[in-house]
Amino acid sequence: MKTDPVLHFFCGKMASGKTTLSKKLASEHNAILISEDIWLSKLYPEEISTFDDYLKYSSRLKSIVFQHVQDIFAQGISVVLDFPGNVPSQRQWFRSIFEAAGVNHALHYIVASDPLCKEQLRKRNAEQPEGSMVMSEAEFDYITSYFKPPTADEGFNIIKYDPDQRVR
Repeated sequence: MKTDPVLHFFCGKMASGKTTLSKKLASEHNAILISEDIWLSKLYPEEISTFDDYLKYSSRLKSIVFQHVQDIFAQGISVVLDFPGNVPSQRQWFRSIFEAAGVNHALHYIVASDPLCKEQLRKRNAEQPEGSMVMSEAEFDYITSYFKPPTADEGFNIIKYDPDQRVR
């Protein structure tokens, strides 16, 4: 049975489990997974060393991904974007994508405590999966200081997860 395409995207602190969940959802929904971390690491392997560098190159990547995702939706295929939606302006970028394509969406919000995220960050730093950068707890604290959870008035279809990845 054919289903209409859906844009799946994420909100959650660094190391909350967004990438793990994105892989699971892509498999479950037979969707195309696009991972910002992997694309950035392949396109700009030497250029990103600071948070400001990340912001610069992420912006460049988003302009390319927007049209790419539109083309995928035109084929009737769902997309999982493993890009952060951790502040309202980032979430508006996702809105521009699904509204331009006229497709449904799901904002997957992982509610995880700082201690859990830091524990998972240490594990990620040790394992260094593809596309990941080693990040310190101080960098986690700095980046997390900007985090703004989604609110109902933003108008997204929000699915909340607890730290154990169970749907609430």
